[in-house]
Amino acid sequence: MGPTSLSNLKVAIYARCSTSHHDQNPDVQLLELKRYCSARCWEIAHEIVDHGFKGNTDNRPGLKNLMTLVRSREIDAVVVVKMDRLFRSLKHLITTLDEWEALGVLFIATKDNVDYTTPSGKLFVQVLGSLAEFEKALIRERTMMGLAHAVANGKILGRPRIHDPKEIIKLRQSGLSYRKIQQQLGCSSGAINRALTSASQSGPVQQKNTDLETRPQND
Repeated sequence: MGPTSLSNLKVAIYARCSTSHHDQNPDVQLLELKRYCSARCWEIAHEIVDHGFKGNTDNRPGLKNLMTLVRSREIDAVVVVKMDRLFRSLKHLITTLDEWEALGVLFIATKDNVDYTTPSGKLFVQVLGSLAEFEKALIRERTMMGLAHAVANGKILGRPRIHDPKEIIKLRQSGLSYRKIQQQLGCSSGAINRALTSASQSGPVQQKNTDLETRPQND
């Protein structure tokens, strides 16, 4: 449940900039946020700034402080200039706002027209969540198709199996080619080479079939 009244809310305003450029100056963001809150008669209980931090990380002291304030319900709303000042990804945005809504804390991004005090603002974030799920499903589908294609072309998936060199030598001595050994053991041509090279240092590897296929150049 959100606050019973949208007037006299206690809010935290948050600003972040990663450079010293004027358009990313935290003071410029804070001034705009103060004007916005004043126009809505909201009390600014906390001013939080992350200066010199990029948005692609959660390891921001200001963000951590903000999350503590929200979870302790010391504030009724969080106000930022733009969503990218606060969130590092679409997934981060959706999961964070879901948590805040459950706690009854509102969210406003003034320039993005995202306002959790209105039904349209909440709908917008729900649409973003649907898009995030759609994107996740597409990525999963492409991954599965890629894996299926790799298997169909003989690629062995997963961690490489560790083979006993004696097993490789035994198969080579029985007349199997490099390719046949690879298919049977699921190992690389490099593993076969190392095993046979090591064995040749202590004596030649005997082969039953003298017309064996030589190692392919592209193995």
